[in-house]
Amino acid sequence: MERPWEVDTSVTFQHRLGKSASELGYSRDSRDCPDIWELSNGDVAIVGRDVTEHFSRGLPDGVSVGSDERLVVIPGTMLRAAKSDIPDL
Repeated sequence: MERPWEVDTSVTFQHRLGKSASELGYSRDSRDCPDIWELSNGDVAIVGRDVTEHFSRGLPDGVSVGSDERLVVIPGTMLRAAKSDIPDL
């Protein structure tokens, strides 16, 4: 059965949403930074800490992580800083 949504791996990184990790004080260098990017097709890429193993046993009802998915965490202030870059529906 085909999924209703699949990742389009032919797209490119369009622009950062919000501020960089260094601007927010979350990175010592550019090799270990959480980040949020809009892709050229409008999808969003999140760079965060992989906490799939830690949280997988305690997910709320109705939440699951597929075998090809990872649960990542970013600082809340990073997402809030991106709010002005995310249009309302």
